Amino acid sequence: MEIDIKLENLSGHAKSGKIGKVYIKVGDEVKSGDKLFEVESNKGNVTVTSEVEGKVKSIEVEVGQEVKLNDLLVKIEGEKKQEESNEGSFNYFGGLMKPQKKEINADIVVIGGGPGGYVAAIQGAKLGAKVVLVEKENLGGTCLNWGCIPTKALVRSAQVYKDCKEAESYGVNVDDVKVDMQKVIARKDNVVKQLVGGIEYLMEKNGVQVIKGAGKLVDNETVFVKENRSETTIKAKNIIIATGSETSMIPIPGVELENVITSKEALSLTNLPDKIVIVGGGVIGMEFAFIYANLGVDVTVIEYLDKVLAALDDDVSEEITKIAGERGIKLYTDSKVESIMEGEDGECIIAFSKGEQIKYVTADKVLMAVGRKPYLEGLGVEELNIEMNENNIGIKVNEKMQTNVSNVYAIGDVTNKVQLAHVASHQGIVAVKNIMGEEKEMDYTVIPSAIFTDPEIAMVGICEDAAREANIDVEVGKFPFSANGKALTLGESRGFVKIVKDKATGKIIGGTIIGPHATDLIAEVALAIQNGLTAEDIIETIHAHPTTAESIHEGALSVEGGALHFAE
Repeated sequence: MEIDIKLENLSGHAKSGKIGKVYIKVGDEVKSGDKLFEVESNKGNVTVTSEVEGKVKSIEVEVGQEVKLNDLLVKIEGEKKQEESNEGSFNYFGGLMKPQKKEINADIVVIGGGPGGYVAAIQGAKLGAKVVLVEKENLGGTCLNWGCIPTKALVRSAQVYKDCKEAESYGVNVDDVKVDMQKVIARKDNVVKQLVGGIEYLMEKNGVQVIKGAGKLVDNETVFVKENRSETTIKAKNIIIATGSETSMIPIPGVELENVITSKEALSLTNLPDKIVIVGGGVIGMEFAFIYANLGVDVTVIEYLDKVLAALDDDVSEEITKIAGERGIKLYTDSKVESIMEGEDGECIIAFSKGEQIKYVTADKVLMAVGRKPYLEGLGVEELNIEMNENNIGIKVNEKMQTNVSNVYAIGDVTNKVQLAHVASHQGIVAVKNIMGEEKEMDYTVIPSAIFTDPEIAMVGICEDAAREANIDVEVGKFPFSANGKALTLGESRGFVKIVKDKATGKIIGGTIIGPHATDLIAEVALAIQNGLTAEDIIETIHAHPTTAESIHEGALSVEGGALHFAE
């Protein structure tokens, strides 16, 4: 029987639209629920799916063609599937309640659409695999939606506000500067939306099928996805787990109070608090500390360890601590939050111990920034007996990103190796290349880290303190940004570049930068370490003037006898 498929609906109250994509061709076999067309209108897009099982006889429209409601789109030779009922006729309520089930076959199924998962999916598709990506929320994961990107949008808004307040020192008069947090958050949301849309386009362009919902492992070749009334079973030769991480919460009395928030809620605050206490002086805590301080908020940071940003060299931590103090950020290190109480006016009262003393501070909001932990909820790793790391934190993998189940891989934060988006992406590429038959191992020795405080901090390789603790005989060169012409013109002269050389080999093995453009400049040091370059190799490379990149050149000179534009 030949069945006509017509355009039955459009987004909103649109009367016409344009064919944006055709998913089928004449002769294709289609099943009920398969995508046929994308129709675009000024009210939004709709996907036309098949209610018929059969063969495509003729396609009556083409990409770019204007169509109206009830226009004929395609003719299919087949049968319309009937909903079952006791009387053999259409059962309306049964049709509503019965889940739509489908089964998909793939070479690779990726669970999680963050920077590890979506990069792995694209890489797999480019290498010729049929890839299905499962994501329960938005593509881009935590990094794009609630982490790296939105925080940097807030960093930028905060810097613009700070620059406006300090504009007079640049010879520019700016009066009555105010922050409109609703517009700040709207800008952040627009940046995120644009990037999520870009990933959706890449999925489509590379032929990656995206299934919405939470993926659960059934066995080592099957992933089950349930979303509302849709149930999808994916049969795949290989599985990549990329479920990321979630915010850690420590068991502090009062942590459940309404005004105690995580970084996710902080990214949507449309009303700035007058005062905020940040629990945790790591990367997340210190980035938010500078965001809020630059926006004019009274900021207090309480850190359990003896310094903030504890992974950094002491001189770098000391420098950012001094700068934080100058910005009015109050730092309490060697301190432990004991409880959070609600005051008479709804404010939070934070009790914390420092040594033998108990101290109290008040705030409108308390931001918990004590790190993240692998997200495994509902995944079903137990059923497959997938091995976990020590302390049962994260999935254990080898250098190829394989778990103990040979065709099941894990990448990104869920492995608890290095919780950085760019590491997850590279792990995804390594996993896929191994799946596709190319021998590839993950190398963690040259991973740059970027911290978006003000000024920025970046590091790569072995830092000075770690090298000396490992009894590596090193030569260290430093060059301050106060001696860099471009930094002075920017009005950002705090900080320095530090280059670490292994005396035995002459090769650069580490570098740390605190100052303007640090997160961009670190790429040169990373490239040098990756390729086994010496300080002389950097010295012999001409750097443009005037640029902040000259500070790398001067840092290399400092390693080899002394910088040209700075004298101790």
